[in-house]
Amino acid sequence: MPDNKVAIRFNNVSFKYSREKIILDEVSFSLRQNSKITLMGQNGAGKSTIFNLISGAIKPDSGTIYICDDLKIAYAKQIIPQEEMQLTVYDFFQKCFSEKIYNLTPKIDAVLEIVNLKAPHNRIIRSFSGGQQARLLLASALIINPDLLILDEPTNNLDPAGIEHLTAFLINYPHTCIVISHDADFLNAFTDGVIYLDIFTHTIQQYKGDYYTVVNEIATQIEKEKRKNAQYEKEILANKEKANFFANKGGKMRLVARRMRDKAAEMEDAKVDVRKEDRAIRPFAIPCQEDLPVEIVNISSVTTVQNYAPIEKSVRISLRKNQHLLLSGPNGIGKSTLLETLAQNSSTSAKISDNVRIGYYRQDFSTLNFNETVYDSLLSVMQKKDEEKLRSIASGFLITKELINSKIGDLSEGQKGLVAFAQLVLLEPGLLILDEPTNHINFRHLPIIASALDSYKGAMILVSHIPDFVEQIRIDEILNLEK
Repeated sequence: MPDNKVAIRFNNVSFKYSREKIILDEVSFSLRQNSKITLMGQNGAGKSTIFNLISGAIKPDSGTIYICDDLKIAYAKQIIPQEEMQLTVYDFFQKCFSEKIYNLTPKIDAVLEIVNLKAPHNRIIRSFSGGQQARLLLASALIINPDLLILDEPTNNLDPAGIEHLTAFLINYPHTCIVISHDADFLNAFTDGVIYLDIFTHTIQQYKGDYYTVVNEIATQIEKEKRKNAQYEKEILANKEKANFFANKGGKMRLVARRMRDKAAEMEDAKVDVRKEDRAIRPFAIPCQEDLPVEIVNISSVTTVQNYAPIEKSVRISLRKNQHLLLSGPNGIGKSTLLETLAQNSSTSAKISDNVRIGYYRQDFSTLNFNETVYDSLLSVMQKKDEEKLRSIASGFLITKELINSKIGDLSEGQKGLVAFAQLVLLEPGLLILDEPTNHINFRHLPIIASALDSYKGAMILVSHIPDFVEQIRIDEILNLEK
């Protein structure tokens, strides 16, 4: 297919979920075939909605969406749906096709090799780690050999080796690709341009160049608009002062004063609406539970998984107040399983002391009740119910008056992450257990979250594959499950 041919075109497309929740307002843009594009926008702006419009899962309220004839589209979503978690690997891939495929086994083997994953075809999807599931999602998109590959946060849960492998694949990918990601270095390696969804205006701007070029261009545009408006403000003030001076003179001077006021009004109209930048969450602290025991956590052995076989290893880990542990190792070795047994306090070899409140951040947000409102979810973790405090904390995490009464299940993945952090603040835990807390989170929030974790005074166990994030947090001990 020629590179200059249009693959997708949006013509004045509008879409809203309700009167209050507008996503797109007469949006127009086009994507060339074989281009590699980043889709940017704040958490909750509607990036995944655009993917659903392209794939045909939902229809626009108005406007038209042109898709090139015979364009085969594959959409790898952020997470595997719960109803597919009990499927075997074989049945998971069979669902990718509308009809039964009889030579499926070699196709599965081929795409699993592309994503660098060894997975027995009879293994249940739920038994794979988060990083392995991310690879399965990519493989499920590739197995239909698409002309347009849509990837929603593909680096979530991937270890460094997985991210490196995915990056190399996308650099050499010969077809059209659209990616949502908050990993700037990953995006910069292969992107040709950016389409930016503005959460405030519900419009899209299209840019050429890599991720950093676009971020700098946006910042320059904002500064230029601010300087222009500052000059207008200066001239408006001068004209108003002159108008008042001439008005007091009386007679013909009142006509001059009127002209001055008209000129000031024209300048007010000429002022541009400065583009609102994505807001970052407010700096916050996670209060630590009082009256903690001397030893909060004791781990005497851990079970790792190597070649799909469990291996028990003796360790000596004792965490007290103000001690931070980093749990490391490749995808599938058993990090999340260890965190879950700790959070449930269900292991004889890894014990949490009595009466310690546990703040558990799961990578799939399954600790949140998706049928509950944000307000009820936050209220449920508070030791002492205080509505003013609840709303103040929620506001700091960009949970607006509209969002606070929404069901958790209606939020974007990034917004769910912010609700989970707000819960941790209101819970005041003695032990923090954090499994990939950067997943789905806007990059602007990450330094603020890292600062909060760095200053946390209780015991903390962290899993994260993002070196830049981990480097901002005080780590007292590292437990590498691979070694």
